[in-house]
Amino acid sequence: MQKTTDFLIIGSGISGLSLALKAARLGRVTMVTKKKSADTATNLAQGGVAAVLDPADSFAAHIKDTLISGAGLCHEDIVGMVVNEGPALVRELMRMGVNFQHDPGRPEHLDLGREGGHSARRVAHAMDRSGHEIEKCLLEQVARHPEITILEDHIAIDLLIASRAGIAAVRPPFTDRCLGAYILDPNGRVVTVAARATVLCSGGTGKVYLYTTNPDIATGDGVGMAYRAGAGVGNLEFVQFHPTCLFHPRAKNFLISEAVRGEGGRLIDARGKAFMKGYDPRGDLATRDAVARAIDNEMKTSGDDCVYLDISFKSAAFLKKRFPHIHKTCLEYGIDITREPIPVVPAAHYMCGGVMTDQWGRTSLEDLFALGECACTGLHGANRLASNSLLEGLVFADRTFRCLSYHREEIFAAPVSELTDWDPGQASRMKECVLISHNWDQIRRLMWNYVGIVRSDRRLDLVERRLLPITAEVEEHYKNFYLTPDLVELRNIATLAELIVRCAKSRRESRGLHYNIDCPEIDDLNWHRDTVLFRSRAGKEDKNLNQ
Repeated sequence: MQKTTDFLIIGSGISGLSLALKAARLGRVTMVTKKKSADTATNLAQGGVAAVLDPADSFAAHIKDTLISGAGLCHEDIVGMVVNEGPALVRELMRMGVNFQHDPGRPEHLDLGREGGHSARRVAHAMDRSGHEIEKCLLEQVARHPEITILEDHIAIDLLIASRAGIAAVRPPFTDRCLGAYILDPNGRVVTVAARATVLCSGGTGKVYLYTTNPDIATGDGVGMAYRAGAGVGNLEFVQFHPTCLFHPRAKNFLISEAVRGEGGRLIDARGKAFMKGYDPRGDLATRDAVARAIDNEMKTSGDDCVYLDISFKSAAFLKKRFPHIHKTCLEYGIDITREPIPVVPAAHYMCGGVMTDQWGRTSLEDLFALGECACTGLHGANRLASNSLLEGLVFADRTFRCLSYHREEIFAAPVSELTDWDPGQASRMKECVLISHNWDQIRRLMWNYVGIVRSDRRLDLVERRLLPITAEVEEHYKNFYLTPDLVELRNIATLAELIVRCAKSRRESRGLHYNIDCPEIDDLNWHRDTVLFRSRAGKEDKNLNQ
């Protein structure tokens, strides 16, 4: 069964929706999303969009903050480009109907928030439900557009690649071409979708870890598919752990926004002692890597299950107005943030690495683009600055649209390819789902215990060996059984776990989000570069390139 489209977008977060609305000016757009269209990390984002929107702020200051946060690995040209192009795109969102909060005293000005690592207030927000507001606005427009089709409850399996001679490059010029993807529909049928251009907007990798702030869909699908297809992937050792995820037995993945610390919230231990100044001169406004390591050390030293984030000294009226969603949710768990501190722990939150792209979102495969969290654009370096992620999604969606527009004639010159339908071979139906759930649980526990906030050579060696039989078993399931969404996701988290470990073992230093106690210093002489992996054409060995 084959379908054709002009532009295939895999994912429905801010980058996918933004691009869909613009690409629909050029041709037909098909969006594929695993669950419902609103089940995205964008929808959960509390903080907002960081951009220079105040005359007292400056592009230079935002660039400097981003570079400091990225610990020397940001691509300065990309940082400058994103920071400079961001404000116009935030204003574009506002014209589309996104209701960012305005300053009550100055209605013509936005009420900009401040978060860790920022030297100024520059976060445009809709209280503490910014992502939800953006997602809602974009989805309403996408749903009404006659040239956009959204396929909910569909999951991408693998990319369709036309091979050419030579070895895949890490950057254009291209050697292989993407022709579309195999998609699993809700009835268990594999649909071949042929497209002139394919765009990965599939989100993050948080579900590779046992504890995460991410939605259940965050299984690294885009990175896994791109790697298997031969595209360069990189910097996967840089997994950002959000310092403050609500610690409660009934709370699954609710994060407490960094904006709480931006408004004066203090991290304290179980005895009420503030501790961040002892770890970083920036105190509670330090960047996420520093705060997460500090909390990790406090918990290990004290033996406590959590630390606490206290903002109860602010007025109740202020907290209810500034953080209505956090206040309401915490109350549901019996925690009144206006009267008591919030129990918090770090949790896997954001992947700073991903599919390697250039400044237009192009990968090393022709007609394959990657945007948002699944991409490694060079913006975040070794540690993402708070609220730069939604900004990145907006800017790169716009730049990819401009790239598609510029190359429209050549993109539309050739007919959409006729492709081979999926062949299930001798596959049978899996009768024991425990085969999936057991491996899923094993991988996530191994990654949490061995490849977490603080790492060591011994732990990385152990997890690499222990993952080998699990990944082999997962591949065996993939070949022998009919596909299900759970099996497709399991294959991807197995791939991502292996790649994260390979990148972490490769980087012989500690920088940003990657901290190894056996090489605790930054090594600019040898490691001031990206860690890049790609799969060989034969698929039998990985190659490691350091840019």
